[in-house]
Amino acid sequence: MLIDLRSLNLEELEKLMLELQESKFRSKQIFSWVHAKGVSNFAEMTNVPGKLRDKLLEKTVLNELDLIKSQVSKDGTTKYLLKLADNNYIECVLMKYQGTKARKRNTLCISSQVGCAMGCGFCATGKGGFTRNLSVGEILGQVYLVTKLESIYEENFKINNVVYMGMGEPLLNFTNVIKSIYLLNNSEGQNIGMRRITVSTCGIVPKIIELADLDLDLVLAISLHAATDTERSKLMPVNNKYPLSDLKNACKYYIEKTKRRITFEYALVNDVNDNAEDAKDLANYLKDLMCHINLIPVNPVNKIHTRPSRKKVTDFSNWLNKFGINASIREEKGLDIDGACGQLSGRMEE
Repeated sequence: MLIDLRSLNLEELEKLMLELQESKFRSKQIFSWVHAKGVSNFAEMTNVPGKLRDKLLEKTVLNELDLIKSQVSKDGTTKYLLKLADNNYIECVLMKYQGTKARKRNTLCISSQVGCAMGCGFCATGKGGFTRNLSVGEILGQVYLVTKLESIYEENFKINNVVYMGMGEPLLNFTNVIKSIYLLNNSEGQNIGMRRITVSTCGIVPKIIELADLDLDLVLAISLHAATDTERSKLMPVNNKYPLSDLKNACKYYIEKTKRRITFEYALVNDVNDNAEDAKDLANYLKDLMCHINLIPVNPVNKIHTRPSRKKVTDFSNWLNKFGINASIREEKGLDIDGACGQLSGRMEE
């Protein structure tokens, strides 16, 4: 089986050079071509000798993702449907913030799995079930391909923030996700600051603890969506395995270990989790945690879960603030281009 160069860190490249009977310094050259410049073929490695490129061609591969379709929103958000080497599909979404409500930046929301096994009621990805984990190279390939595509239109285009919030549950692909984070953060690669990387989870308790032990300076976002076990289990089956009490203990451990606050995501669903009593339950659950909560009017992916009115969203935010919880309403992007993860690839599969 060919080695995926995009999945190798510098230490592994050094080992590969040793096996190929090449000088150790070549590993840094190749690392730069692969992870800083994001090349998709060996011919682009102009300072690498032809004989070494031939060896790489024989032993390794640069698995470039294929762009199948893109949709551009009126707000500038772009959703990409990408095809993998095994003919599976994933999505990623580029959000451009121009400095009106937040500082100017380019944020890419990337996938970590093909499909998802979590089965959350309002999520389009989960409806297709789980296929497999993405490799390190496939995770990074989303960043490299989007950078290349956008560079056609904008000189020196750079992705500033990466959010593991696309298709899949990142903490169930823990090893590959963590390795991809280290590679994105590497100063000789994309050099994306650790604080500009967000990992979103639906609450895989053992992996939250394992992540805490790594003590990374990233942002942990937890999808909560309800503050009682009865209601959360209806929306998120993962709650049956990891109930709210266990999740809270893991959150306390994470905060104590990292000294960093946690972001909680709360998708507001009309007449399901958006009344004053829900806000009170949520405030009681979060009151002793160092956290921030993002309120997100749910993306309408079915006829059952619809989004509440703007007034109801604002009222919910005000209730939380009244109860002493730091809450904000997320700036919405890409609603006119099937903004919810999994919608585009779901139609392609159909």
